[in-house]
Amino acid sequence: MSTVRHATPADLPGAYRVCLLTGDAGRDGTALHRDPDLLGHVFVGPYVTGSPDLAYVVEDEGGIAGYCLAVADTRAFEAWQEAAWWPPLRERYPLPADDTPDGELVRLLHAPSTAADATVAAWPAHLHIDLLAHLRGQGLGRTLVERQMADLAARGIPGLHLEVAADNPGGIAFYRRLGFAEIARGKGSIVMARAL
Repeated sequence: MSTVRHATPADLPGAYRVCLLTGDAGRDGTALHRDPDLLGHVFVGPYVTGSPDLAYVVEDEGGIAGYCLAVADTRAFEAWQEAAWWPPLRERYPLPADDTPDGELVRLLHAPSTAADATVAAWPAHLHIDLLAHLRGQGLGRTLVERQMADLAARGIPGLHLEVAADNPGGIAFYRRLGFAEIARGKGSIVMARAL
């Protein structure tokens, strides 16, 4: 039995764990990372901290088993990250000299990617969703994304975008079923969007 609820700061360790266990295009990324928190610092922590009203977690008997995290205004969120989230992490993680997956994440802390102007003009909100494997295929992902879309539409947000790994065909098919369409390609990723 799983429960969906708003995330709290106490959920960060469990949500970081989910991020790591899905961090290789939906597969377990544990073997790729020496520091198990780096993925969470980039893809979970800022959302639970900076946009808690749009941060949902899924909890089951094993603890936090998934999340769906969104922001209504991507540009405002990027500015908040630059002012409040990235500076202490940059002190903790100096720029690396290696090209490991951890090194790539540390470089992201120092030079975060930003959404394209054309993307945020039409689809200003964005989201991240990850579920552990035992929760997939039960309709829970659809429920979470639809809840986020309803929350965003109620705020008058016109559109939503997301980024998915190009080598994650299951994720791409999932988003297509929810009405998302490809709008751009990045380095190893696809940007998808839909109107709300």
